[in-house]
Amino acid sequence: MGTTALLVIDMFNPYRHEDAERLQHSAAGIVGPLAGLVRRAAASGEGLVVYVNDNLGDFSATRDDLVERALAGARPDLIEPLVPAPDCAFLTKIRHSAFYGTPLEYLLSHRDVDSVLLTGQVTEQCVLYTALDAYIRHIPLAVVTDAVAHIDPELGAAAVRMMRRNMRADLVTAGECFA
Repeated sequence: MGTTALLVIDMFNPYRHEDAERLQHSAAGIVGPLAGLVRRAAASGEGLVVYVNDNLGDFSATRDDLVERALAGARPDLIEPLVPAPDCAFLTKIRHSAFYGTPLEYLLSHRDVDSVLLTGQVTEQCVLYTALDAYIRHIPLAVVTDAVAHIDPELGAAAVRMMRRNMRADLVTAGECFA
C-alpha cells in the first residue's frame, strides 16, 4: 500500500520582489488551512510531508538559511506557522518544478508514494510546473485549492483548470485530506 506525499512548495519566501504584495495577499489566505494540513499529514502516519523551496539563487543555502531569511523578511507571520519540523524532508530547487534538479522523484519512489498533494505558491508557476512533472511521471495528483496561492487571480484559476483538465488532477480542500 502506498503513501501520499504532501508537497509544500516555495512557502519560505522573504516577500521582497516585484510581485510580493499581490502574492502576500493570496498567501495570507492559505497559511491557516495549509498549516493544519501539514499537522494532520505528519500525525496521520499515512502521509509524507516534503517541503520543496527555491534556493533563491543561493546555491550554498541550507534549509535553515532559507527559513531564517523568510522569517526575517516582510511577512514572518506567513512563515512561522509553516516552519518545518527537524525530521521533515526539505529539498531545495532551482527552477519552477519541484522535480527539476532535485531528488524528489527518488524520494517518492523510495518511500512508496503513490500520489501527491500539491500546495504552496505560486499556483500559476511552480505549482503548475510541478503538476505537469508529476503527471508525466504517472504520479496521480491533487491540488489542494485552499492551500495554493497565486499572484494573478485569473492566471491562478486558469492554472487550476489546466491541472484538472490536462493533468487529471483532483481538486480537494485541506479539510478533505488526512481527515
